[in-house]
Formats: sequence, structure tokens, C-alpha cells
Amino acid sequence: MPHLTLHSPVGELTVFEEEGRIVALEWGRGCGTQDATPLLAAAKRQLEAYFDDPRSGFDLPLAPRGTGFQKRVWQALREIPPGCTERYGALAARLGSGARAVASACGANPIPIIIPCHRVVGALSLGGYSGGQGPDTKRALLAFEQGPARH
Repeated sequence: MPHLTLHSPVGELTVFEEEGRIVALEWGRGCGTQDATPLLAAAKRQLEAYFDDPRSGFDLPLAPRGTGFQKRVWQALREIPPGCTERYGALAARLGSGARAVASACGANPIPIIIPCHRVVGALSLGGYSGGQGPDTKRALLAFEQGPARH
């Protein structure tokens, strides 16, 4: 599967492409030969732009693998603006679901950062995060997006 690794403030990230769509983003270096396809090069540029200014946004064709419900959650995550958070329970209410189901879908997100599951937090705690160093990475991404230059 074509993939490309880049350095970021939260560690090395590897982006994976399949059939002209981004299907995964993982922490660490991908195995094998790096492939600089036009889509992966665009993903790298957009991720670098995000880390320069999180308001830059992403405009990439995505094809995350998941259930219909997970895909609904992931689409809703893309509607949360940089620098903002939403609680699991509030997102669940919007989707007519339960907070645990939403949290589970966030944990299964195969394209973190681009699909910003880090922007969903618990009512009493930050909540988990499946990427990088877990909650520490989530905290770092939220702090970065809410930085003083971003207001």
C-alpha cells in the first residue's frame, strides 16, 4: 500500500493511500519503500500546513474503513472547528446515540488528526486517544490548536 512518512511536532506520522484515497494515518515510520504519489504529497503538504496553522484545514479524499455508525461519527468530527472541543455526550446526543458508542468510534478512527477525534473530550476528563502517546498527544494537539496566536 502506498505510504509516506513525515516528521511532525507530535512524532513521525505515516499516511497511507489506497485507490486514490487516504485510508490511514499512523504514528511511526511506515515499513518498506516510501511512495510520493500526488495524493500522499498533498497529504504531507496539508499536514505540514496544519502544524503551521491548524485553521488551514484538510481537503483530501478519505476512505476510512468502518461501520456505518463509525463513519457518521467520523463525519461529525470533521465538523468540529480547530481550537474547539465537544463532549462525547453532546456529540452522542446530536447523533442519537450513546456516549460510549461515540467514544468507541473515536478510538477506532483510522485517520486521526485529519479526522480530528482529539477534539472530543469527556465530561469529567480529557478522555482517551489512540494515537501517539495517548492522552499526552491529545493534550498536545488541543493545546496547539488553542494556542495564544490562534485567538
